[in-house]
Amino acid sequence: MTRVYQSYPLQVNSTVQLDEQASHHLSRVLRMTVGDEIILFNGEGGEYSAVIREINKRNIQVEITAFSPREAESPINITLAQGLARGEKMDFIIQKAVELGVTRVVPLITERCNVKLAGDREEKRVQHWQSVAVSACEQSGRNVIPVVEAPVNLRDWLPHAKADKCFVLSPHVADKLPEEKLKLNANIVLLIGPEGGLSEAEIKAALAHGFLPLNLGPRILRTETAPLAAVAMLQTRYGDLV
Repeated sequence: MTRVYQSYPLQVNSTVQLDEQASHHLSRVLRMTVGDEIILFNGEGGEYSAVIREINKRNIQVEITAFSPREAESPINITLAQGLARGEKMDFIIQKAVELGVTRVVPLITERCNVKLAGDREEKRVQHWQSVAVSACEQSGRNVIPVVEAPVNLRDWLPHAKADKCFVLSPHVADKLPEEKLKLNANIVLLIGPEGGLSEAEIKAALAHGFLPLNLGPRILRTETAPLAAVAMLQTRYGDLV
């Protein structure tokens, strides 16, 4: 069933007009027609069954027929603090991390970060990343939209990084994930560097703020691979991946 995010309030037994982007995707890309069924969600929890009633040149009208409280959220809340990656790598990281269940993404400016964002460019980039997160929710069945924050300097962010567990990835340690159970809705922060990784000084700073070092194994992973492997491990150990 095609899933569509709309930011406005939704209500059963009402008729709503989809925004232009969603309408174009359904009518021009997916070639859907009157009578086809879709799923709507607005990020406030649950999802709505809807039927296409009218297709206009720019918009589609649908009738909302039922509500389901179904959710696909993890029993743990993972914040991915990711060193800014170049090009489409950051899009890929956000997309797949959201599919795996992270609840927040914090792009970080680090010593070895080669991405420069400022002013309007930064604002547009954050909006783009948020849209990537929305699309990942549509695809993966999530009804709660993770927040993608504006980039922040690692040194400024560290003092505010508080959680039940905070991990920093490093290939130079032997520490593995602790064998323990976490409480329901436990908060976890996962810190990962950009291309080239975090500097030794940055890792020491993270450890000084209570982060635990974490090693994923004998192979050195790229910056777009490491967060996905780490999130999958966290979800398998503490969350709902089985």
